[in-house]
Order: sequence, then C-alpha cells, then structure tokens
Amino acid sequence: MAAEVTQKVELTEGEDLALSLSEALSSGNSEEAVEICKKLSHLQVPVSVSISRDAYPEDSIRLKVGVEDAQSADYIPVTVVVSSGMTIAELKDKISHSFGFHPSLQRWVIGKRLAQDRDTLHSHGIRKDGDQAFLFILSAQAAHLTRQQHKLDQEQQRLDSIVESMQSVQLCPRGLGGAEGKKTPPPEAQRALPPVLPPKIKTVPKPPVLPKPQLGWTCQMCTYINKPTRPGCEMCGGERPEEYKVPDLYRPDQDEVQRIQQEQLATLQYQQAREEEREQNYLSLLATDDQNLIGNVTEADCPICFSPIPSGEGIVLRECLHTFCRECLKETIINNHDAEVSCPEACESKILDREIKELLTEEEHQRFLELRLSIAESRSEHSFHCQTPNCRGWCIYEDEVNEFRCDLCNETNCILCRAIHNGMNCKDYQDDLRIRAENDQAAQQTKQMLEGMLQNGEAMKCPRCDIIVQKKDGCDWICCLMCKTEICWVTKQARWGPNGNGDISAGCRCRVNNQLCHPNCQNCH
Repeated sequence: MAAEVTQKVELTEGEDLALSLSEALSSGNSEEAVEICKKLSHLQVPVSVSISRDAYPEDSIRLKVGVEDAQSADYIPVTVVVSSGMTIAELKDKISHSFGFHPSLQRWVIGKRLAQDRDTLHSHGIRKDGDQAFLFILSAQAAHLTRQQHKLDQEQQRLDSIVESMQSVQLCPRGLGGAEGKKTPPPEAQRALPPVLPPKIKTVPKPPVLPKPQLGWTCQMCTYINKPTRPGCEMCGGERPEEYKVPDLYRPDQDEVQRIQQEQLATLQYQQAREEEREQNYLSLLATDDQNLIGNVTEADCPICFSPIPSGEGIVLRECLHTFCRECLKETIINNHDAEVSCPEACESKILDREIKELLTEEEHQRFLELRLSIAESRSEHSFHCQTPNCRGWCIYEDEVNEFRCDLCNETNCILCRAIHNGMNCKDYQDDLRIRAENDQAAQQTKQMLEGMLQNGEAMKCPRCDIIVQKKDGCDWICCLMCKTEICWVTKQARWGPNGNGDISAGCRCRVNNQLCHPNCQNCH
C-alpha cells in the first residue's frame, strides 16, 4: 500500500516538473530547465519532449503528391493542403479520410527518405507551396489488412475523435455554474492542479481474420491479377497457369460475359472455317486420286535431262513427289530390268503400276508385264515352267503338290518327273523313258537330266520300287507315290522294316537309343 502511494506522489511530482520544464524551455530560461531536468532524472519517470504545434507556421501549404501502387505503372499526381508542423501520422489520417486508403497501406517517401509516423513535414523540408512527396500504396494482402481489421480501426478512430473533443471541453468546479460563476484560478493553483487526462479506454484485442481468398489468377510474367475466366493475361498475354481452376462461386460481370460470348463465337467460326477447308481438301484429294498421272503445278527442272518443265507438262510421282519430264520417266521404265521400277532420284520409292500403264503404250506395257513375269519366275525358289513347248505358263509349287495343270495349254505336268506323261504313272514313264532314250534324242536329254539330279543329290530311287523320287522342300520324311513306302531322305533308306511302323530293321534307325540316323538329320521323322 505504501509503495502505491509513493508511486502516485512521484507521478504527480513528475507531471508538475514536466509542465515546469515546458514553460522554462518556452521562455528560454536555461538554468531553470537544467535544474528541472536533474529532478526529473532522479524520479526516473519516462518523459516525452516535443515541439508545440504553435511553433510552426500556420500557413497552409499545397503539397504535390505522386501516388502509385503495385498493380499498375500509372503515376497519379494529387494536391493535398497541409501545414509544415503536421506529422506523417496525421498526414496518413488525412489521406485515409479523404481518399479511403488505410494508414497501414501508406508509405511516404520525401526527399529520397522513407518518412516515419513521428516525423513532421518541416523536418523533411516541406515548407512552401509546390514541395513534392511520393506516396506508395501497398496491397491489402501485402500489408496483412483484412476487412474486419479495417472496420475496427475506423471505430477506434471515431473513439479517438470523441476523446479529443472531450479534452477541448472545460469542466466547471462543483457548485459553480453559468458564465457568471466561472472564475479563473490563479496561476499558482493552475500549476498545482494536474492536467485532466481522458479516461483510458480498454481496447478489445482484434481477433485474427483469415485473408479473403483472391478471385483471379496472377500472371507469372507481369504479376497482374486477371479475372478467373481469362485464358491469358490481359496486360502481357502470358498464359494462365495450368493448375488454376475457376472457383465455383465466381460470377462474371457483364463485360466478362460479353468477352466470353465473343470468344465462343470466334471459336465456332474458326471451327466452321476449318471444317470447310478440310472438306475442300478431301474433295481435291478424291479428284487427284482418280487421275493416274499427277501434273506439276509449279515450274521445275527435270533432274535427268535438266530441261525446264512448264507447269502441267511434268509428272509428279505419288510416293516421293519428285518431278520429271514425261519422256525421261518413260525411258526409265522401258530400260528397266527389274520387276519394280525405282524412282530415278535414287530414293526408296517406286513408280506405281497405274503410272507405268498410263505412260506406256499398250504394246510397251505388255512387254513390260512379260519381263516382270520372267523376272519373278527366275527369282522364285520353287517355280516350275510348263513342259509344253513355247508355253509361257509356270507356277510356284508347295511340298504337297506333285502335279501342275497349266491354264494356258491345259496340259498336266508331273513336277516329280518334270515332264508331261498323260495316261502313264511315274514308273511306267521312267521305264518308257529308258527305252526311248536309245533312239529318241529328247528322251535321252530327259534321262540325262534325271541322272544328273540323282548324282547331285536332288533326287533318289525308291528302295523298293526303284522309281526316281525327289524332295522339293520340307522335312526329311518323304513317301513314294507308287508303293507308298516311307523313306528317310538323308539315309536314302526306308524308314521302317518289312513289318511296318516300329520295325527298325531298315536302314534308317532314327532316335534308336536317342541317336540321330545321320549327321544331317533334322530329327523330324
């Protein structure tokens, strides 16, 4: 209790000394000011010394202010009427009341310095009309200012204005009322009485408010905040982030709705024009496909004879789009000795049959087809030419086929005997061939051909009926056409003995004791 009384006495004495120090400094009495300062230092009471507003000139000054924010590069000039004794905090309040910018959003730069709230305009050189200052407005998100915080600050400003109005009201002593009863106390009493302080109003702590979600997407190039539905930045044309999604609660304004409708209309027109272009290209492709030869649209030089080719007189190959003159392309086809005609430019493309037929005459085209058939027959591994003299028929046979009926001469050829022996089987024909070979030169040539096939291993004699048989292709198991004996091709012996299937007494002992019958055996019988 005693400590509280002592503290109150020190505060009262400190207030008196502060008023005395103010009067001494105002009157220029330095000695008294020094003595008062010593007494205040012994009390260790926090004291604030500031120059009175009356010391500054009361003349109004027209301050030129340049305003800029973080969202745009526009510099807006504004003129504000101030006085040189006004502090930066008072200037922020003035701007807040006049233009609606909260003090926490304002950053003042005067004379290349960032001004603080306690500084006066006079300290920054603002003393006459036309002086300049710069005001930068922060975004509410950068200043962490929410709508509820702004509302609470406005209410606090109203309370502060009420308190200031209460300070300006002079209260009369109890029992004295009216103008006649008012008496001014003597100076000694005024000094003895402490100044009337306004009651302290307890401020309720402001609850934290989450920042309001930002409607729109920020451009990664210029940081401009675009409307949610814009596909690209309105300022620099940058693309909208791929991960951004338009909020479900967003409702575009009238301008945005009109822009979206125009974009949809432009997209529809583009799609229609594209479909029309595709249809025209398709019709042009169909018309081109009906033509056997495609003419050149632009002038070109023939890469063979180096002659200029006027538009429409050259030939453009379908596969590689190389252009040649008609004469050089025709000579290339006629002098070709292959089944297919390659492009003269040595590329991998071929000249199509429809192009060849259109370039050649009927006779030239027939000779080309005969040459192609002859080349195909000579290059086929299992080809057989009809044995009728001067017949051009031929076929490609398989292992199971032993006869070939020619569609040109209607004769039936025996592929095994390589001859035509109507009315005779292979054994009768071969026996007759040996008899006729003594006097008939043609039969003798045929006999020599068969003997050559036996010597070269292309044919063999059946181990039972002794006719000549051959393996055209396939595995090592063959069967005689006459006696139906199963024969092993590599050992040239019967597959089974006299007792039939399973009798291993014959020459072929394949897979007996898990051994092959011959080093060349394919293990397929």
